[in-house]
Amino acid sequence: MNLPNTDDLLSLQLFQIIKKVVEKSKIETYLIGGFVRDFLLNKKESKDIDIVAIGSGIEIAKSVQRELPNAGKIQIFKNYGTAMFIWEGIVLEFVGARKESYSKESRNPIVEKGTLENDQNRRDFTINAIAISLNSSDFGKILDPFNGFDDIKNGVIKTPLNPNKTYSDDPLRMLRAVRFASQLNFKIEKKSLNSIFENKDRIEIISKERVVDEINKIISTRKPSVGFRILEQTGLLKNILPEIQNLKGIEEIEGFKHKDNFYHTLEVLDNICESTNNLWLRWSALLHDIGKAPTKKIVKDVGWTFHGHEFVGSKMVYKLFKRLKMPLNDKMKYVQKLVLMSSRPIIIAQEMVTDAAVRRLVFDAGNYIDDLICLCKADITTKNQKKFSEYHENFEVVTNKIIEVEKRDKIRNFQPPVDGDIIMEYFKLKPCREIGKIKEVIKEAILEGKIPNEKNAALELMRLTGKKLGLKINE
Repeated sequence: MNLPNTDDLLSLQLFQIIKKVVEKSKIETYLIGGFVRDFLLNKKESKDIDIVAIGSGIEIAKSVQRELPNAGKIQIFKNYGTAMFIWEGIVLEFVGARKESYSKESRNPIVEKGTLENDQNRRDFTINAIAISLNSSDFGKILDPFNGFDDIKNGVIKTPLNPNKTYSDDPLRMLRAVRFASQLNFKIEKKSLNSIFENKDRIEIISKERVVDEINKIISTRKPSVGFRILEQTGLLKNILPEIQNLKGIEEIEGFKHKDNFYHTLEVLDNICESTNNLWLRWSALLHDIGKAPTKKIVKDVGWTFHGHEFVGSKMVYKLFKRLKMPLNDKMKYVQKLVLMSSRPIIIAQEMVTDAAVRRLVFDAGNYIDDLICLCKADITTKNQKKFSEYHENFEVVTNKIIEVEKRDKIRNFQPPVDGDIIMEYFKLKPCREIGKIKEVIKEAILEGKIPNEKNAALELMRLTGKKLGLKINE
């Protein structure tokens, strides 16, 4: 297959203006990187354009920004020789061509001015090293020194230079290789795959924030299991997310064996990706069983148990987020909550669905109830078609019951109709433990369906409970 024609692409206003600027400045300039790759993949949604100049990228950026109507404010990074601005939702980044050399201790290179060849050599993968000329003499010509277009056609990820040098110089590229394999459904070349295994420990020099950014991108793909299988295969997973690595394997003792919770987790993650793009709900699916490794126990005549794995797993979420410098805010608490409650709807679905059980589930889950049900449905991975159908039918019953109970009892984000101020005023009390006891009795009575979630019923129970506690009634 021949290289595609670039005429239609380069006839766009943006590239015609860049062509004029380049011609006037006499600075060689090329399109390069992800935008070119996506063009060759026939992907139209790319909104990031990288432009490399054999000279001052900043000078070209300034000139193009002045020529483009309604272009955003330009940002200049002199230390890196780069400039960027936004035009019509497109991020344009300009950089001077460079060559790089690295020290063993850092992924930050020593940078020198270079040629287009130098710049293509330093690129991470052949599919990202393809350039398109923006120069009048050969406008639109594709320059592909490493046969990256063939790798695009064949679905292959490989490095322009020796992969050991590429990955050792900048270990983040190992994660990028996995991410592109997952995003594009490409295979990593065997030599490159072996090199990732050999250099896996070099990932330690990469900041946690950069590592998490790549993991987030893998989790955000259509089928994240592709990326996580490669992470496990290359040894990167053990270095980054040992909690997931520790789920791998099947043990058999006295005729009892358990499923491989690593592959089960990946299946749950893929399942949930069919229903949601919520990154943190996807994280919840990835982490929902991490408590199983530390709680695994063989019980005579029973088999393998994982008692309390949800509680242990929720505690592990905090440690994992902290170690990886992820946000210790409402996002972390959301994941913790879903991990903690990940088995609750499943238990209800397997038993007789009572209003009281559903009320308590909705009360405990609050606004997370819909996401929790989504997680639990994704957690159904049995290959027994009869059981699979039964589980889903049971979940439909639970879901309908939640809608019914919520409509009637308004339990989501539930606040008892009688609060502490009313109790203190009625019994002429100052803050004390009796107030908490009365509130708890009212809450439990509503959740158990003993009284409706209404003020008059709650006031009557308040009076009766106060009387039992020996409180003086002031009417």
